[in-house]
Amino acid sequence: MAVYEIVLLVVGVTLLGAAVLPRLLSEKPISFPLLYLIFGIVLFSAPIDIPPPDPIAHPRIAEHLTELVIIIALMSAGLKLDRPFDWRSWIPTWRLLGITMPLTILLVALLAWWFLDVHPAIAILVGAVIAPTDPVLASDVQATPPTTHTDADIDPDEQEGSIRFALTSEAGFNDGLAFPFTNLAIVTAATAATGSTGLHLPVIGTIHPIGASSWLMEWFLVDVVYQITVGVVVGITIGYLTAVFIFHHPSSTELARVMEGTEALAATLITYGITELLHGYGFIAVFVGALTLRHFEWKDDYYVALHDFAVVVERLLMAAVLVLFGGALTTGLLAPLNVLQVLLAISVVLIVRPLAGLIGLIGAPDAWHERFVIAAFGIRGIGSFYYLSHGIYEIQKKEFALFATDQLWAFIGAVVLSSMLIHGITSSPVIAALDRWREAHQP
Repeated sequence: MAVYEIVLLVVGVTLLGAAVLPRLLSEKPISFPLLYLIFGIVLFSAPIDIPPPDPIAHPRIAEHLTELVIIIALMSAGLKLDRPFDWRSWIPTWRLLGITMPLTILLVALLAWWFLDVHPAIAILVGAVIAPTDPVLASDVQATPPTTHTDADIDPDEQEGSIRFALTSEAGFNDGLAFPFTNLAIVTAATAATGSTGLHLPVIGTIHPIGASSWLMEWFLVDVVYQITVGVVVGITIGYLTAVFIFHHPSSTELARVMEGTEALAATLITYGITELLHGYGFIAVFVGALTLRHFEWKDDYYVALHDFAVVVERLLMAAVLVLFGGALTTGLLAPLNVLQVLLAISVVLIVRPLAGLIGLIGAPDAWHERFVIAAFGIRGIGSFYYLSHGIYEIQKKEFALFATDQLWAFIGAVVLSSMLIHGITSSPVIAALDRWREAHQP
């Protein structure tokens, strides 16, 4: 059977699933992404002549494919958030980013160092890879699509729910904030392999040497301060300019109305491209740009068109990645794991993230049962695949032999699979039950 025809068939089934599955799975104890994973397993297990996906052999392809899915998902996530951007109402987000995320990285890095017996630099990489809460697979626990209400019309918690808001805003920001820690792992690997202490700054060049800790100073100045700043500034700028164009030049022709919503994709790609060219964090820029765009004009139905277009593109790309992940599972992605490593992967989902989440939310205004759900549903997914493929590619490019690539992919694959199974089955019923509880207890 020709590969081309098989690909057409698979794409057709994927498109049909994207249209039909959300209707069939409403309030069912199984997630839309989980079915695509199963489809991938069945497809690549069938006796047909189709090349198996291999992220280990092709890390650059895996990096760019997952990268595209994430930036579209970040735009979608930013457009969902109807809560005004201020310090007090975003307290759960700051706690998850400032406490839970670093604590998760630390705990996972220590566990990887002890139980996976990897180099400290690779342990940091594993921690950074696990840290992001995935904006792609977490649709069941994310905020609802944008409305035309403002905080003056309705309380934000009544509108989107504190759980959905916290998980959506956390996923939006920490997919970008995992970059400094991933780069720290890369820098640590370079230092361990070469003993280099030169300080390289964008534009200025390399400064030699300024002390034994110059590589750490470079990481802080470049990977934390400079790249985060660039991401925020570019995101605000492009988001504002996009909003000005959209709302000052409404659709006036039939063709313009047919193309409504495509600005979301255009703004995503432009924002990401400019930020990356300036060596900033494109993930942060896209999410900040989406927030800026959403906050420009609250009461306009056009936000729904922007959001819906982004969601359609995101779902199609997500489906492709999950089908390929299912195929990778059938061709032995998890084969290098032993029983201890499997248990460790499951514990990351069931123990490490919930524990770090509860610690981060101590003192938060939410009720304890809501804090527990926020802590427990930090879904791991496609973002982890991106950071792993990116980190491996950058380290391998420098020819640092500090790890076994197949073991890392196996462990991260096991974590993501555990999260998809556990969260995919429980998230929809739990969130639905909490929504019913909130409705019953509203005054």
